[in-house]
Amino acid sequence: MKFANAFLASEFKPAPAEAAAFHVIPVPMELSVSYGGGAKQGPQAILDASQQLEVCDGEGHASAANIHTQKPVAPRSKKPEAWIDAVEARVAQALACRAVPVVLGGEHTVTLGAARAFHAAGARIGFIQFDAHADLRDTYEETPLSHACVMRRVHELGFPCLQIATRAVSQEERDYRAANPKTITAYDAREIAAGRMPRHFIPRGFPKEVYITFDVDGFDPVVMPATGTPVPGGLFWYDVLRMLRKIAATRRIVGFDVVELAPIGALHHADFTAALLTQTLMGLTPGSSS
Repeated sequence: MKFANAFLASEFKPAPAEAAAFHVIPVPMELSVSYGGGAKQGPQAILDASQQLEVCDGEGHASAANIHTQKPVAPRSKKPEAWIDAVEARVAQALACRAVPVVLGGEHTVTLGAARAFHAAGARIGFIQFDAHADLRDTYEETPLSHACVMRRVHELGFPCLQIATRAVSQEERDYRAANPKTITAYDAREIAAGRMPRHFIPRGFPKEVYITFDVDGFDPVVMPATGTPVPGGLFWYDVLRMLRKIAATRRIVGFDVVELAPIGALHHADFTAALLTQTLMGLTPGSSS
């Protein structure tokens, strides 16, 4: 495997699949982006930027854990169903190795493939979503497999959802939330900014095992300008870190993804931020050396 094609290969020799604590799964999917493009370059940009991370960066010194980076997902068909099926199969491989799947997007639709793999495995988990958008539309631009529909599809599989930092939400999505108050909890960015997010923000009864899906537009554009649909009023680095620590204190993270990075040439800080976020999540996940 080439140096830049393995996460943190500058610091650690990539682990074999069967011995790894984490399986990094690059998914350069970009079919339904609806504003700025470039998300298909996101996975490689994160892998490249990871070579600049330090051993003790992130949280819990996660870089000492064994990391296996799979080959990028490349289905024969470019239809969304083929991409989702391919992601499901790759995540299933990680779970079969008892590794934590780390999916690097690509557009947010990749999360559905991961959700299907956990569903097929009989996992009773909750999904915690950091995102500027609710992604709860039934269809968008004539497809139910748009990035704008991904969390609706995940919820329909029976997974409860917690949404954090949403601030671009359609009336259809608000209505869907209102119709599902027991299984969808949302803290919009406006509530967070006003101090109305409770200290213990994970709902009572939310599953003890969680999958975190992190659309990088959950960050404020000042922190993360390199994304297709930036929305002002988002989270800053230490806001996110504080929330992730609280999640990890009471829940077991069993998988996560970092999606929607659309690299901008010569703007290295955005790629590095996404790579550091990935490493930080690893450090908060069982299987790291924290």
